[in-house]
Amino acid sequence: MTNPLRGEVEVVLDGTPHIARLTLGALAELEHDLGADSLMAIAGRFEQGRFSSRDVLAVLVAGLRGGGWRGTAADLLTVEIGGGPVAAGRAAAELLARAFRIAA
Repeated sequence: MTNPLRGEVEVVLDGTPHIARLTLGALAELEHDLGADSLMAIAGRFEQGRFSSRDVLAVLVAGLRGGGWRGTAADLLTVEIGGGPVAAGRAAAELLARAFRIAA
């Protein structure tokens, strides 16, 4: 079960649920993989609806790896993501939103 307060999002790969979470290491990996000059630039793409499928894939890989998954982007190309591309985009956006939420 996911814990939204820890920034966790469930992503289903080939019918198996996985916990995704954007840890600091995962965020650094994401920034590097997308060649972004800042994490806010990546978050801005999603907020403005200017994200690509590559962005979604990179966020999911980083989040899944932050949750303990040991796969790669190439692995995600060969699995069925539960809910398809729309759910993948929502999960990526939710990962970013939860990573940047302000704790009370």
